[in-house]
Amino acid sequence: MHDIRQIRDDADAFDAAMARRGIAGASAPLLSLDEARRAAIHAAETAKARQNAASKQVGQAKARGDEAEFERLRAEVAATKAELAEQEARARDLDAELAQALVALPNTLAPDVPEGADEADNVEIKRHLDPPQMPFAREHFDIPAARPGFDFEAAGRLSGARFAVLKGQVARLHRALAQFMMDTHVDRNGLAETVTPVLVRDEAMLGTGQLPKFGEDSYRTTNGWWLIPTAEVTLTNTAAGQTFDEADLPRRMVAHTLCFRSEAGSAGKDTAGMLRQHQFEKVEMVSLVTPEESEDEQLRMLSCAEGILEALDLPYRTVKLCDGDTGFGARRTFDIEVWLPGQGRYREISSISTCGDFQARRMNARYKPEAGGKPQFLHTLNGSGLAVGRALIAVLENGQREDGSVVVPEALRSYMGGVESIAS
Repeated sequence: MHDIRQIRDDADAFDAAMARRGIAGASAPLLSLDEARRAAIHAAETAKARQNAASKQVGQAKARGDEAEFERLRAEVAATKAELAEQEARARDLDAELAQALVALPNTLAPDVPEGADEADNVEIKRHLDPPQMPFAREHFDIPAARPGFDFEAAGRLSGARFAVLKGQVARLHRALAQFMMDTHVDRNGLAETVTPVLVRDEAMLGTGQLPKFGEDSYRTTNGWWLIPTAEVTLTNTAAGQTFDEADLPRRMVAHTLCFRSEAGSAGKDTAGMLRQHQFEKVEMVSLVTPEESEDEQLRMLSCAEGILEALDLPYRTVKLCDGDTGFGARRTFDIEVWLPGQGRYREISSISTCGDFQARRMNARYKPEAGGKPQFLHTLNGSGLAVGRALIAVLENGQREDGSVVVPEALRSYMGGVESIAS
């Protein structure tokens, strides 16, 4: 969310920032609403002052026995009271309208975000391992050793398209990946393991930017709860309405949760297998930091996510997203894309984003500086560490052998009861 005072102070800079998001002349309607709102507030304050003055004079006129003046002043008080109520109601309506307009606007971008229209213009900044040469490569659901572990027909009968039933060694490998990720982030990376609900109120979805614009991308229950699209929503909102001491920052959290997405607008995309699902599991990292820590924290989180892939010996590349591909709430995003031999291409497995104070303003999350002064807004960051289902796909496809078996990465073998490979 944006600060109307900053827009007021430098509308040109705000317009330039929103132009990078494809929004022209963003400040004009906001400033018009703000001017009308401030005028209504001033009118209400003026009416209140007149009402107070007239109320005092009513008593004085009564004491003097001046009935004519008494009746005139009493009528003036009544009229002013009505005007006050009208202006206060107008100010509230305009304030709500302004707030609604502000929350609908995306975050401003960091200066170093590259220009571009879409993912084709993202900039590669790192590559780890060369993709393996696999003329025999199959997609995960066609690998002989893995095929018995996927039951898409049963999932279809239970729930429809974009769901999966996992069985046997494939199910165990999926569980092993999640446990390995959590253990690594807690024991090696120092994140606090956190268990959160997967059902949240409107306020939580609004706080991290899923509402109001992206409601169609998520599922809502009949009694008004939302199923979380990512634990970013719950982890970040633990700070909603809170004020922390600077000494208690940074706060680094990680959670393994079910996630739910409607995949609105993705009809026909990645319909085979389990690459794009309505229900999936993800290990999510969230950091709450001071503004001074924000830049370094994003790089630290990126390293945490990359470290998981490196421990699994998976080829990947890291890209910096261009302005046309950067998400609504992010100032800057790095995507990590893992190599999938079955598709012969890199696919996203993690996004690491810094949001500045954009989310903190929406959820009123602050900290008290050690040096004193009034509380300031936190900076929030989030990132996948990693998407468990996509990690499963990557392990199966990169570990497949020509005989149809799959080699289990060494880092996962203790989680798999010592199993080194899954036979066809």
